[in-house]
Amino acid sequence: MSNESVVGMWEKYKKNNPNVPKYYEAWAFGNSIEMADKLAKLVLDGLKTATSSNYLLYGENDALSYVGLHNILLDGNEEAVAIVETTFVEIIPFNEVTKEHAFLEGEGDRSLDYWRRVHKDFFEKELKEINQEFNHKIPVVCERFKLIYKK
Repeated sequence: MSNESVVGMWEKYKKNNPNVPKYYEAWAFGNSIEMADKLAKLVLDGLKTATSSNYLLYGENDALSYVGLHNILLDGNEEAVAIVETTFVEIIPFNEVTKEHAFLEGEGDRSLDYWRRVHKDFFEKELKEINQEFNHKIPVVCERFKLIYKK
């Protein structure tokens, strides 16, 4: 990761927002350069204001996102492209993810059917790596955020 781009973006943001928290996270969406770029663009275009992750992959000491957390969003080259602030977090079973959440994720046709299809595939691959099987009741971390700064 280009630590320079992350620190540089955070410092620029702090100049105009001196009361921001000291702590932030930096990460990219997905598991490939292409996915990170595609999903970051959806955020920059204002179409993606939510994300989800497989709760089963969180380690015992891994912290969940929380309301107010600032996240520096990276592109596929691990360059900082935006800052988002978490506005909502919940953990729910896969089969209880809502149409609204699917729409806010901004992917594909923004439907719940699309969300379920692509996330089932994605989560199946993740779970296979830890010798677990997917089921429709696995816990999913559903998070909403707002774009607060972009390059």
